[in-house]
Amino acid sequence: MRTTVTTDTATIVLFDPECMRHRLNEDADRWSLPQEELLEVNRANAAFMNVSADGCYELELVPHEEFADADVKFFVQNTSGRYFFGAGEMMSAAGLEPEAEYGNVFFDAAPGSYLVRARQRAGTVTVSIKSTNLEASNSFDDLVRLGA
Repeated sequence: MRTTVTTDTATIVLFDPECMRHRLNEDADRWSLPQEELLEVNRANAAFMNVSADGCYELELVPHEEFADADVKFFVQNTSGRYFFGAGEMMSAAGLEPEAEYGNVFFDAAPGSYLVRARQRAGTVTVSIKSTNLEASNSFDDLVRLGA
């Protein structure tokens, strides 16, 4: 799967909207607080992937077995059977949930825990997911940055 999105927050996200519904009615600016972003990443509710700059990015979802040179690996849970993949500004907030528009997409995945690999090379963000029996949690001390 390939698509192109534009971000004005220098962030790409992968998440199950059901896992972020507890933040639905909070202020959209809360994501400008690094501790709030990091909290949800470490709880495996969302994969916030900070990219090198605002702008247009090609997003690609590739088979896990064909993707070995990731910038980062982490876990993300899924309870609804569906993930959102797109620009960071589409994160659930201010009473709004993400929409499949402007290149942002949804894709199906069975409920469970997933190992996510991600990288940025120039204007392309590549992600793979693989179902796992491991607990979905992370222990990052800082925000997830791609291409660093």
